Amino acid sequence: MISMKKTENEDIKTGGSTETKSSGAMKKVKYGSMSLITIAIVIAIVIVVNIMASLMEKRRPMKLDLTADNRYDLSDETIDVLKNLDEDVEILITMPRTDFDAMAEQANYSYQLYFRMYYGIEPEPLDFPYEMIPIILDKYEMYSKQGDGKGEVKVKYVNLSTDPDAISKYTKYYNGEITKNSMVFYSGENVKVLTESDINNMITADAAAAQNQSVSLVFAGESIITSQIMNVTDSHIVKVAFADKMNGSNIYREDYSEVVSTLKDELLAKNGYDCTEIDIAKDELDTELYDMVVIPMPQNDFSDAVIDSLGDFMYNSENYGKNMLYIPDLAATNLTNIDEFLADWSIQVEPWILGDPQAMGSNPTSIVLSIADEESVGAIPNDSLPIVAPYSREISILSKNNQCVTTAVLKSSSMSAPYSALSDDAAPSTDMGERNVVVKSTKEHGVQFDVFRSNLLVVGSSMFTDKELIVQSSTYNNANVLLNILNTMTGKETGVVIPEKALQHAVIAPTAKQSNGIVTILVVIPVIVALIGIVVLIRRKNR
Repeated sequence: MISMKKTENEDIKTGGSTETKSSGAMKKVKYGSMSLITIAIVIAIVIVVNIMASLMEKRRPMKLDLTADNRYDLSDETIDVLKNLDEDVEILITMPRTDFDAMAEQANYSYQLYFRMYYGIEPEPLDFPYEMIPIILDKYEMYSKQGDGKGEVKVKYVNLSTDPDAISKYTKYYNGEITKNSMVFYSGENVKVLTESDINNMITADAAAAQNQSVSLVFAGESIITSQIMNVTDSHIVKVAFADKMNGSNIYREDYSEVVSTLKDELLAKNGYDCTEIDIAKDELDTELYDMVVIPMPQNDFSDAVIDSLGDFMYNSENYGKNMLYIPDLAATNLTNIDEFLADWSIQVEPWILGDPQAMGSNPTSIVLSIADEESVGAIPNDSLPIVAPYSREISILSKNNQCVTTAVLKSSSMSAPYSALSDDAAPSTDMGERNVVVKSTKEHGVQFDVFRSNLLVVGSSMFTDKELIVQSSTYNNANVLLNILNTMTGKETGVVIPEKALQHAVIAPTAKQSNGIVTILVVIPVIVALIGIVVLIRRKNR
């Protein structure tokens, strides 16, 4: 009896144990399956979201710039250029992407060393964010895929030390030397190269802040990069003979050096004008080589031979089709030969400087101009910005029967009047009223149904292209207006003036490195957590 009861009890216990194990196994399978299904659904959602985001990014870029100064954003002008590219543009950077971080460190070191050596002080570290350049280039690639244009921007980084043949594709179209730490722009057979110095100058000191004895930086990289893209895709490059010298000496006074370089490098060269410096007294004005000649602020009169060469250039064997930009010196008078040349185009530079009691700031000679001929100027992005002409001489239109069509393009206000005479012979009227400051004269010749024109533009202000007035295109309209006038004269497609971007000292937002950290937090860490979850689930399942 005892044995039978024991067997029955053991059977009951065994049956209960089997039932419990079976129930636990079912629960294990049930919850394990649900976990796997949940993980599969989450992974599927992540994949779908990434695919959708990729497709949306191709149709419309997602701008995410958390910096207070919007340093990683592109201007509307640049975006418009990128969305309307008709040709592919390759940008080859001959250094690893990570080298931009090293450039930032080197710039900060040089800045601190300069202050220690010249001022004997230890300055606060200053952020030179060269690492923003590759991020900006990423935006160029992204936006170029959005528009109706057929072209795209493609960026590539190479190390010439390990891949010296990477530049062979471009060297056959480029006369200069392509070295490491350069930026190469290529489209069709057009090649433009930015040197290491050019890249360093993408971040420069703010001249306006320096005048207030403070240190501030501006980013000119977007302006430089966009200009090069436009240059290699431009089908109408205007060849310019830039009269820099006369008989080996500067044609202009030394204190005009920055004004002249701003005109040549910041305005013309960046907007599809291929400038070649010439000696106006020695070099030939070859009509086969040049489309336009620029004569900036001559301090001495020209010889008869130079005047004849200018006349021959503009006449062009009765074919015309040439252009000239002439800017008089602030104080140079008695330039007899030059005056006679201008008179033949119905133009006269008066021997006095204009002033306006309502002029900007405390300087009455910094007169503000208005547009007198909208056809010559065309559309400008923001017509509310002032056009400033410091130390401007009045430009008169002469009544002469010389088959010229002469037009006042920009005028001073009705409150302006001669402010300072430049010679004893000058006897200007003291009456207030509008005065001509920028004048264009056109000569033309018709052959059957074709009309050929040559244009002479005279800008009365020798400081019209002062660097502050040209570079700060979001404050002044000088750059946009003068560029538009020249484009209209030469038949060139409208150029784009990209403003420089002020960089704040303290940016209460992520830097490039911090942005990488955010990516790590938002992407890498969740992936790690998911992997840990899967491992834990598998281990629990196998127990």
